[in-house]
Amino acid sequence: MSTSLDWAQEAWEKTAHKVARTSKRIGDRFPHASVKGEYQLEPASWWTAGFWPGLLWLLYRNTQDGQLKLLAESCEVQLDQVIADYYRLDHDIGFMWTLTSVARYKLLGAEDSKRRGLLAANLLAARFNVQGNYIRAWNPWREGEDNAGWAIIDCMMNLPLLHWASTTTGDPRYKHIAVRHADMALEHFIRPDGSVNHIVVFDPHTGEKLEVKGGQGFAPDSGWSRGTAWAIYGMALSHLHTGDERYLHAAKRAAHYFMANLPEDSVPHWDFRLPEGITAYRDTSAGACAACGLLLIADQVSGQESSLYREAGERILYSLYTNYGAWDSETEEGLILHGTSHYPEGKNIDVPLIYGDYYFVEGLSRLLGHGELFW
Repeated sequence: MSTSLDWAQEAWEKTAHKVARTSKRIGDRFPHASVKGEYQLEPASWWTAGFWPGLLWLLYRNTQDGQLKLLAESCEVQLDQVIADYYRLDHDIGFMWTLTSVARYKLLGAEDSKRRGLLAANLLAARFNVQGNYIRAWNPWREGEDNAGWAIIDCMMNLPLLHWASTTTGDPRYKHIAVRHADMALEHFIRPDGSVNHIVVFDPHTGEKLEVKGGQGFAPDSGWSRGTAWAIYGMALSHLHTGDERYLHAAKRAAHYFMANLPEDSVPHWDFRLPEGITAYRDTSAGACAACGLLLIADQVSGQESSLYREAGERILYSLYTNYGAWDSETEEGLILHGTSHYPEGKNIDVPLIYGDYYFVEGLSRLLGHGELFW
């Protein structure tokens, strides 16, 4: 495609205009999925709570819109109660506080955000199982359930909070945990062909691997596209923070599986291995996240190889903008249409998702050179 980024600047301006409008209703609350054109709001403890304020910080960094700053700061303060409640905390601590407290600290140097980020990193580190070398994913969803041995590929995106904590404090313990979890993911999550497992279950007492579950993919051995995107970006980030080439190689392997299975418009279906009779809905959130990972890989390699990954990431973002955007719709709050959250449970299928919107805006920000990563 063209080397001109005029389209990206145009997309950025349309994004800023639309968010200025939608933020008047959403305010300092926590959107998740858009239903009939309006973002449904979740409690501050929900795993996606960081994406709306993270999106606001991305825009504020460029526009200096003080109203967006105030909303993002209010979202961050509300997360204090989530820490105090404690029981609702899980591995998504990384998603939540990286895009709120760490983002604000990097942008403004705010001491209260630094404190919150470090507290969150300590709570995330406390979920590490030393026998299995994994960060536990969730707490029991219902009384009597035991998921102490469950780890998921999504957690690769939570590790940057630990790397940030080590860099900020000079204490390597956080990094040690992040590295051990990433090494575990290399062994148990990334398949030889670059596809990934969503859920791996370990014996929490011995660390023995017990089984693989399909999770949000179609089946245990299928190719859930957003899981592949988590692997692309998460492994590329682990390489960024450690310099360990094994992580970069894993990111590339997942990237090539992802790119090889994209349809003609470069936006993935929700699973790359679906049997006949199962609707191949798109998942624009997987495309947006993968694009950010591809752009990061491009930054970590050189020459023609760098161009390959950058152009692939740009193609995805361009297609999201031209084919899936809802820029001019007065009846749709989401930025990017056709995300698929959890097909096996029938939840939020073929709708805008706040994390798809966030990663799309982050990808634009990266293309336009607006500043450092929050991750």
